[in-house]
This record gives sequence, structure tokens and C-alpha cells, in this order.
Amino acid sequence: MASLNVGNLGEYLREQRRNAQLSLRQLADAAGVSNPYLSQIERGLRKPSAEVLQQVAKALRISAETLYVRAGILDAERDRDDVETRAVILADPSLNERQKQVLLQVYESFRKENGFGTDADADVDVDVKADADAGTGAGVDADAAVDGAETVKNPHS
Repeated sequence: MASLNVGNLGEYLREQRRNAQLSLRQLADAAGVSNPYLSQIERGLRKPSAEVLQQVAKALRISAETLYVRAGILDAERDRDDVETRAVILADPSLNERQKQVLLQVYESFRKENGFGTDADADVDVDVKADADAGTGAGVDADAAVDGAETVKNPHS
């Protein structure tokens, strides 16, 4: 996780609050946080949690993701790309649920190989093969998907 740049976040929040023509007290009430706490966030003295940022974003009618990026909670480009890729896969009406899950698992295996995966992704290949062996392919050959991924990952082997 990136370090929190609370000064930049505070300045941004103050700017957004003023653009929304809200007093500090009005925003604090709308977000469900105390006036002094919100003031400390704006002055860069406090590091708000993701939950508090979400409440403030809702009160300001702005994207919580924008505040997460400003606070250093999200890496703007990498995390946005990952979320968008997953959303597109999950929204594709031409794929059934099982195919979507296999595709996401292959995607995660590539991310892990490239240094972007998480510890939760460690057993992706095993899970895909186990599901295929159990006959839950639902129109997709999971072994072929993983083998195809291996071919792409290691074209010279």
C-alpha cells in the first residue's frame, strides 16, 4: 500500500467542500463524522480510514475511488485497470458464470506472474485444474485454458 499523503488529500477535500458550497460543519454532519475530526483531515493532521473517506465522498457526491487515490489507498492506474478488467469480464453476456470464473483465474495467474497478484491467488492453477477434473467446466475446458495461458506465458518452451 502506498504511503498516505494526507496534506494533499486535505487540500483536495477542502477544495471539493468549497466547490459544493458546504461549510465544514455541514459536511461533517452529512458524512457522519465530527467537525474537529474533519477539520484535522483537511489540515493534514489525521489519516482517515477508507470508511470515513467513503462517507465523505458520498456527502460530497464524488467518487470514493478518487479520495482513495488521493489518500494513497489505491494505486490510480494499476488498481483502476484491474477493477475495469474484472468488471468487463463479469459483465460479458456471451460467457456463462463458470467461463467468467475460469477467465478471471487465468487473468490472476498472469498478474501474479508479472508481480501484481496477491497471496490469495497462489492456488489459481490448482483450483482451475481441480474444477475441470470434477467436471464443472460448463462448456469450457479449464485445462485447455491454463495450457493456453502457459503457451502464451512461455512461448519458447
